[in-house]
Amino acid sequence: MSALTGPKPVLDVRELTKVYGEGEAIVQALRGVSLLVTQGDYVAIMGSSGSGKSTLMNILGCLDVPSRGQYLLDGVDVSRLNENQLALIRNRRIGFVFQSFNLIPRTSAMANVELPLAYAGVKSAERRRRAMAALDRVGLADRADHQPNQLSGGQQQRVAVARALVTEPALVLADEPTGNLDSRSTDDVLAVFDQLSEAGRTIVLITHEPEVGDRAKRLIKLFDGQISSDVRQDGAPHGGRLEDQQTILMERLR
Repeated sequence: MSALTGPKPVLDVRELTKVYGEGEAIVQALRGVSLLVTQGDYVAIMGSSGSGKSTLMNILGCLDVPSRGQYLLDGVDVSRLNENQLALIRNRRIGFVFQSFNLIPRTSAMANVELPLAYAGVKSAERRRRAMAALDRVGLADRADHQPNQLSGGQQQRVAVARALVTEPALVLADEPTGNLDSRSTDDVLAVFDQLSEAGRTIVLITHEPEVGDRAKRLIKLFDGQISSDVRQDGAPHGGRLEDQQTILMERLR
């Protein structure tokens, strides 16, 4: 596949550094992290406590900014955006899935999934149509009127995945999405991610669970704020690290 016909970069991270504190209390959470994630890839990021994975997730989700380095999301340099523009990026280009589901209680699954579209100003009928389609995609169209307390943990997380998908984002970003689930519910949620990956969705999943990381097409491990390994698990050409794809990027920037 030529540089010009290959999948486009969705995440382009260049020498990210994140420093907290000052003087003797300084902590370097990230130490020059570079990675490239192209459209349709399914990446798991793993690391022990203190490895920097949560900091990296917050930066990738435009919830925090790096101390140094550059981050392009779907071709947009997010370092150049103001708070309102970042809020739009989070709403329209990133679909978040969190460990704790973050569903609104005493509100139907349908209304929970519609929420990002309401923030985006989408009209009611279109919101409902798109929300139902997203619920159907995760196998919960028949639970659209159920409230969170009427759903199992796995079903609640699938509602959260539907909410992440409803805006058709460039990136699905999942932070420990199976951390609160039993083994059966974990399998159900991971099966949804597998299906989304097969359909061409770009997924970045943060996890500490090896069995979750093993499901991804590509596994990145962090240690002390740096990438310690970056391995493809699907037999495809690597094409992951920034330095490995410099030719592709240079061709695209011309």
